[in-house]
Amino acid sequence: MPYFDAASAAPLHPVARQALLASLDEGWADPARLYREGRRARLLLDAAREAAAEAVGCRPDELVFTPSGTRAVHAGISGALAGRRRVGNRLVVSAVEHSSVLHAGETHAAAGGTVTEVPVDRSGAVDAEAFAAALAPGAALACLQSANHEVGTEQPVAEVAEACRAADVPLLVDAAQSLGWGPVDGGWSLLAASAHKWGGPAGVGLLAVRKGVRFAPQGPSDERESGRAPGFENLPAIVAAAASLRAVRAEAAAEGARLRALVDRIRTRVPQSVPDVEVVGDAVRRLPHLVTFSCLYVDGETLLSELDREGFSVSSGSSCTSSTLTPSHVLRAMGVLSEGNVRVSLPVGTSEEDVDRFLAVLPGVVAGVRERLGAPSAPSTPTPSDSLVVDSLGKRCPIPVIELAKVIGDVPVGGTVTVLSDDAAARLDIPAWCEMRGQEYVGESPGVGGGTAYVVRRVS
Repeated sequence: MPYFDAASAAPLHPVARQALLASLDEGWADPARLYREGRRARLLLDAAREAAAEAVGCRPDELVFTPSGTRAVHAGISGALAGRRRVGNRLVVSAVEHSSVLHAGETHAAAGGTVTEVPVDRSGAVDAEAFAAALAPGAALACLQSANHEVGTEQPVAEVAEACRAADVPLLVDAAQSLGWGPVDGGWSLLAASAHKWGGPAGVGLLAVRKGVRFAPQGPSDERESGRAPGFENLPAIVAAAASLRAVRAEAAAEGARLRALVDRIRTRVPQSVPDVEVVGDAVRRLPHLVTFSCLYVDGETLLSELDREGFSVSSGSSCTSSTLTPSHVLRAMGVLSEGNVRVSLPVGTSEEDVDRFLAVLPGVVAGVRERLGAPSAPSTPTPSDSLVVDSLGKRCPIPVIELAKVIGDVPVGGTVTVLSDDAAARLDIPAWCEMRGQEYVGESPGVGGGTAYVVRRVS
């Protein structure tokens, strides 16, 4: 069964499996002890730290292992903010950061700090000059991911790092999605990553803090990992994580080029074979293995379930598949369609045959889902009415957008359709539909009787 969700968790790399099994026998003892078994464990831990530091591009004594990538992010943000509390209490982040960063920002704000979000363009990238402008006096820390986890867009880390250096603000880079493909360029101050993103075992993260960065670890102090990651180290998993990082880096150039060609094939052929599709994210500055597209008039949960029936494991940032039933904050910040959102992230070793079979299956799956939802298949005959109201209260997206599409042809050019909806996704998807179909989004207002009224003017 083709697994196309490496951005969530990559399959365990063969090198990681070998290293894990070997270190279960050799690295079970306490590396802090001086007897033979402890010294052997310490040698393994030191070797793993050196290998990981070489891949990151830092000194071994600047890197610690954490229980997860999320814990690395949280420890990095809280420690850097605490170390610079005399400078200010403002945290600067991009609007498309991983939820671990945004959750840390919420905690910081609840404790009396402030958070500044830098917007992104329609491709999902921040503007380096806009980010620099946000580094006004009072900024204690800036956070910017190296590449986006939902759409694959790479961020201008080097340019932002230069701006942070000029403003004397440390930059924390979340490199979870990109570290397996290469080191992060630029003069960053802190870096976090997660082993299960590059084919290492789950439960291992890493945090690098450059020498000279003011850093005050939060929580009870601990003797292990420089006091930044308390608790007994999971040495077998750490050894496997470092070994697999070195292995994937050795394969990165050749495998990256091969997967980029397969992703280019998906980016080209999906819009050709499936009507009303928007491929999102930057077409050039992106991760080599990841592509995301959104399908109009499709329920994301149903689409993913149908693809699973066909033997393909993919994920989605759609509001229809999230536990909170709210649109993806990444897609919302980009201003792109959220309904029917599919993220394909190819693991190392993905075959051309699997990609071609996915491309052959997808059009029929999308058409079947649209048919069941009653999506429009042909334009309707115009009527004399200059305005129409569509009541979609109580209905989840994509139903409000489907109902809009069914009746837009029933008003003359210049006429309006008002969609009443109480689904949060409609606030993103109706303007995105207008952008895709060349219609004018007029705006929104409180709906009489509840919900929100979204007004669309027919242009063509």
